[in-house]
Amino acid sequence: MQVDDTGEPGPPVTADGLLDAAEHAFLNAEFDLVRPLLQHIRHTFGTPDAEEAAVRYTVLRAALAARVGNWSEAVRRCPDSDLNLAATGVVHALAVSTLRRLEEEGGRHTEFGTAALAIVLWAYLLDEDDPGDFRALLTGRRGAAVPDELWEEARLQLLGRITDLLHALDVRAGRDALAAWETAWEAERAILAVFLSDAGPHGLIPLDDAARHLVSHDRGHALLDAYTARHPDPATWTADSSDHRACADALAQALAERGHGRVQAGEWSEALADFSTVARLGHALGTENRAAVLRAGNNVGRSRTGRDYSPITRIQGLELAHALLPEDGSLAAELTAELVRQGQKAFDNDPRQSRNRFARALVVSPRHRDARSGLDDHLRADLRRALDGVQPQEKIRAEAVRGLLRRDPDCASARRWLRDRNAEWAVAAASGRHMAAARSAVRHVIQYDGGEGPCGEELVSSVLVDLLVNEAWFSGAEGTRAGWERRVDLLGTAVGIAGPARDHLREEYEAAVLDLAEYLETTASPSDVIELFLRDLMRTGVSVRFDQTVKAAYLRRARTREKEGDLGGARRDRVCAKQIGGDLPDQGLLFGSTPRIRRRHHDFGQETLF
Repeated sequence: MQVDDTGEPGPPVTADGLLDAAEHAFLNAEFDLVRPLLQHIRHTFGTPDAEEAAVRYTVLRAALAARVGNWSEAVRRCPDSDLNLAATGVVHALAVSTLRRLEEEGGRHTEFGTAALAIVLWAYLLDEDDPGDFRALLTGRRGAAVPDELWEEARLQLLGRITDLLHALDVRAGRDALAAWETAWEAERAILAVFLSDAGPHGLIPLDDAARHLVSHDRGHALLDAYTARHPDPATWTADSSDHRACADALAQALAERGHGRVQAGEWSEALADFSTVARLGHALGTENRAAVLRAGNNVGRSRTGRDYSPITRIQGLELAHALLPEDGSLAAELTAELVRQGQKAFDNDPRQSRNRFARALVVSPRHRDARSGLDDHLRADLRRALDGVQPQEKIRAEAVRGLLRRDPDCASARRWLRDRNAEWAVAAASGRHMAAARSAVRHVIQYDGGEGPCGEELVSSVLVDLLVNEAWFSGAEGTRAGWERRVDLLGTAVGIAGPARDHLREEYEAAVLDLAEYLETTASPSDVIELFLRDLMRTGVSVRFDQTVKAAYLRRARTREKEGDLGGARRDRVCAKQIGGDLPDQGLLFGSTPRIRRRHHDFGQETLF
């Protein structure tokens, strides 16, 4: 309990009373009294927790911190809402100190927190609705009411001064529109976007708040410039990307607005690029945007005089417009027509581009005759080159050729190419002992050769044998070991299919085995000749020359083994040579073939190879 100077008990001391005294002392510049009063409150009553008292207390603490230059404490203490509960004079004093701090030495020593504090305080004080009754404070200090026109003029002048200061600081620091203090200042005045606890060096307000503010205040170009500098490739701007989701709505609106402006300026390609990005950001095009896209698509790549016609630009632009308005038949038709025109122009000098143009035109308009005809003409040219040996067969797809033949049954090159390919498949399948597949391919060979109706098995077998024999002679002409061995394999397969009906094939087959043996005799080791003999492709006694070749190989290997000290191997080789050569005539006939000698086949065993 306190007593007054008469000795009578005074009113009880309360926290509110001490707060009133502290605010009064602060407003009267009796700063040496403010801190003791606040300490008395804290020590006696604790830190105020009631909403109004808490705001008044923290604002006073912030104002005291600012006076001594402790700006981090001032920012931490000052609330960013409910400032109307504090004394307007204290808020104003803190705001003036903060603004002076921003102006010191061009802001080189200011921190982002100080800027945020200035923005919060001055947006509150200069609010049009005057929630803190700042105008009444000025009236009291000047001793007269502030006329409406004078109040509005002074308010706008101060708003402009703060805006200019923040803009200058942004320019000096190189902050873009999304991180600018000026943007945060404008957004705070509009939607109270600044929270002191969240302000950071990369921006005083969240990125999405900054983007929305810019686009809602006709500063879409500033938003796009800043965002493009941060993300240079607009092709990556998608709504499902975590990097772009926050700003997707604002970006789409800004791009749509810029797209309309570009349409008005005749910048068709640029406008279509903007609307394409709008779509990637997840926004459906409204009626006005669709009309703008259609207008740009109809004009892209063209000029009023016609001299600057650009087919590439036109195709690219029509592709964008068609992707945005896939249901619009006029855009699809125009894109198809342009693709076909350019495909025809490039037919001879750039076949690859020409094909691509025709193929894309068919995707856009699947039944377009000229596009299909262009691709068919390319295929006919490919077939002619392939049949002449100028172009590899593998570059042509059989299904494409079959389709061409269905559309043009009289196309001889398609029929011949399919006949030759099926002949290759038949030979390959037969060589791999896949006889069902080989016979199926032969039936197609007969069909493409002009055969009609079902093919009998005897005819299929005969054609397959002919194909194998023809391929065998072609393989033998290579003059390589692989060629000779393939010839033997193909003729052996043909013999197995033909049977006794074509007995001369066996003679061709045996002659091929002999040719292979003699080739190995001159180019390979004796073991290679012996290995061929042990494969039992031709028995002894059928060809004297073959038997002599094998006998000589055994004797040669025997001599080699003797030199290497392998006497047992040499002895076995000599025994085999004797068994093979025991019934050979001493001298072959001068004319004609040596008669076959029928005798029991000897089993020489695989171990004679080693």
